[in-house]
Amino acid sequence: QVQLVESGGELVQAGDSLKLSCAASGLTFSRYSMGWFRQASGKEREFVASAMWSDKVRYYADSVQGRFTISRDNAKKLLYLQMNSLKPEDTAVYFCASAKFPMGVPGRKSTDFGSWGQGTQVTVSS
Repeated sequence: QVQLVESGGELVQAGDSLKLSCAASGLTFSRYSMGWFRQASGKEREFVASAMWSDKVRYYADSVQGRFTISRDNAKKLLYLQMNSLKPEDTAVYFCASAKFPMGVPGRKSTDFGSWGQGTQVTVSS
């Protein structure tokens, strides 16, 4: 059974930085592409970033490109999201997710992912 546990979310001010972590268990982490999604109150879940199982390919949403960096430590089974220059519109619950199938390129749609964490709240005040 796959378990994904996010941590690191908190209340910060605009312009601050924050690093989220996602601890994975129950899967061969190094074989699965991983992603970060977010959902703001009253809005649909949206793609943020994804990283290939080998970390050789990374994708970002336009809204976070240049500010956020996804990374992974396959030995420790950890996924990270470094968020810089945070804006109030980044306020959301952030979820990590593992791909439905091993290997392959990282997806950018929620339907590309099969397991999800419970989410961690990030609030950016202006």
